[in-house]
Amino acid sequence: MKLELGEFIMLEKIAKVLREYKENEELVITADTTFEELELDSLDTVELVMNLEDEFGVTLEMNESIKSVGDLQAAIENAQNAQ
Repeated sequence: MKLELGEFIMLEKIAKVLREYKENEELVITADTTFEELELDSLDTVELVMNLEDEFGVTLEMNESIKSVGDLQAAIENAQNAQ
């Protein structure tokens, strides 16, 4: 998947938040990385979403279809466009 510059920057910001949350700076994160691969449970996901809302200045509605970093990125983009 080829990313535009803005998408790449957003992905890197999401990856930074995830690395800090997981306390692992070596963690390799792509748009295809799933929450399951990151071993995030539902409580982790809620906390992570709150961190991302702060980072991007948006409100996110989590639902069952958000399962990967790419899904999360799309949700953030949609929230930003809705503002």
